Amino acid sequence: GWGEKDEEQVIFSRDDISESSIAYQASSPDEIAIVKWTEGIGLALVNRDLTSMRIQAPNDNSLQYEILQLFPFTSESKRMGIIVRDMATGEITFYMKGADSVMSSIVQYNDWMEEECGNMAREGLRTLVVGKKVLAEEQYASFEIRYKQAKLSVTERATQVAAVVQSLEENLELLCVTGVEDQLQLDVRPTLELLRNAGIRVWMLTGDKLETATSIALSSRLISRLQTIFTFKQVSSRSEAHSELNSFRKKSDSALVISGSSLELCLKHYESEFIELACQCPAVVCCRCSPTHKAQVVSLLRTHTKRPVCAIGDGGNDVSMIQAANVGIGIVGKEGKQASLAADFSITQFRHVSRLLVWHGRNSYKRSAALSQFVIHRGLIISVMQVVFSALFYYAAVALYEGVLMVGYATIYTMAPVFSLVLDEDVSPDIALMYPELYRDLMKGRVLSMKTFLTWVLISIYQGESLCEHSPWRWLSLSHTHTHTHTTGGVIMLLGFQLFESQFIHVVSITFTALVLTELLMVALTIRTWHGLMLLAELFSVLVYALSLVVLKDYFDGAFLLTLSFFWKTVVITAAGCIPLLIAKFMRWRCTPPSYAKLLKENSMFRNCCRCSC
Repeated sequence: GWGEKDEEQVIFSRDDISESSIAYQASSPDEIAIVKWTEGIGLALVNRDLTSMRIQAPNDNSLQYEILQLFPFTSESKRMGIIVRDMATGEITFYMKGADSVMSSIVQYNDWMEEECGNMAREGLRTLVVGKKVLAEEQYASFEIRYKQAKLSVTERATQVAAVVQSLEENLELLCVTGVEDQLQLDVRPTLELLRNAGIRVWMLTGDKLETATSIALSSRLISRLQTIFTFKQVSSRSEAHSELNSFRKKSDSALVISGSSLELCLKHYESEFIELACQCPAVVCCRCSPTHKAQVVSLLRTHTKRPVCAIGDGGNDVSMIQAANVGIGIVGKEGKQASLAADFSITQFRHVSRLLVWHGRNSYKRSAALSQFVIHRGLIISVMQVVFSALFYYAAVALYEGVLMVGYATIYTMAPVFSLVLDEDVSPDIALMYPELYRDLMKGRVLSMKTFLTWVLISIYQGESLCEHSPWRWLSLSHTHTHTHTTGGVIMLLGFQLFESQFIHVVSITFTALVLTELLMVALTIRTWHGLMLLAELFSVLVYALSLVVLKDYFDGAFLLTLSFFWKTVVITAAGCIPLLIAKFMRWRCTPPSYAKLLKENSMFRNCCRCSC
């Protein structure tokens, strides 16, 4: 409602080219809606600056006003005011508008305002109460002196200014109650349904009245029509809050609707109990929330649930909430760009949230997991090989591979294929949006966990380590003495030494080539959907390494590289490191296929059926 706006001050500009073409600019779209409505009934605002305004009335009458004082809107006061002087009559009038909750104690007694506000709120309209007070010249002069003194105060300036303004906020004449419809954007209902199916709990934090917030929650299908609603009563003491919490505990499967004041009292005395019960609800609606309340709720959800929280907002009053969340999404719209500028992601429509989370968010998580695990594997496998090599040669301080090869392995030989994993996709965007339950699987944390980390550690050890049943190590020394004991286990290093010939440089040629090919093949085995850049990265790495074999003659024996012995030994080592893992992956796919495997099969069968029918 009107309590949600950061500043209700409106600045209008007139098109200087055409007198009939008027453009309205305001910090609140509700302001523009009201001004355009008055224009439709013949009362048009044609000029507005910092000191004056001109209104075109019916029968070509022009009303001129001088702006004497302006009291901006704040989320705490939930109202704003203005003092103007009629240039024709000299009459000074104080106008004020605000939420009905604060204006009810400011305007004169009446028997219809509360009823009309309730009727409009139940229809989903955002209500606003407008009142006025005519000021005598002496009364305004006295107020102006006190107001200027308060603004010049050195200590507690804001408190003194508010006190002076409040001296005018009494016995105002009630002029009208307005209602503005806050229309839903396109596809809000299916988007909220998709988020629920994805296992995401949705909370609605708003500054609207309780009736308005409930109506919007029902119209947007945040709360289904068949779902029971528990409306948390307005409480003012700790005992009342405790009684309501006990009643709420019996209906924890219902949707919760609670006001900001009751929420603040519950969080003050029963913080953990309330959050625990509220998190069990299918939907929560917090109305009459200030920006502080919104940020506090987000922070508590992060603290108590230990889950990531995403905050979505479109106005300046949502900035604190967006900044308090793990991920902030700002919607660019009629409310301005404050939320968009403060957020991590910016979108133009609420319906884009579904694709952002279910498609891009899911891919980001799975790709980051695969990339991080491969970076660990790439570094750990060569580290294990160096450790084994040092152990085989009695812990001599000798590097297995020289600096150029190490730098090349970490950069041009393997970097492009590994980082091309950020392009991998397991399902298409259509399937991800059609089956949001795939997103729910990520919440189990099985993609990146201690189990997956240890699995990759064991893979690295298997591919790079050599295990020995007997000690001490008695392998070929640097002087090429060919004596050794019986050994078992290991792949690259073990087979590299078993297939070792007469020179140390041959070990480097065989094992390093097998290492690079193993890493490239591991990337290829992990990819689920090939992208053109992935294939290009693999070919680029192979060609660059082949060129290095020719150029780096100090590290590779060119004559040995052309022999059949080098070829079959490298193939055997690479196959021994990759084929068992390929078999294990195939068996796992057959025995415990991932959740998306059946969808891919069904989607393929559906396409084939469509082709046959055509």
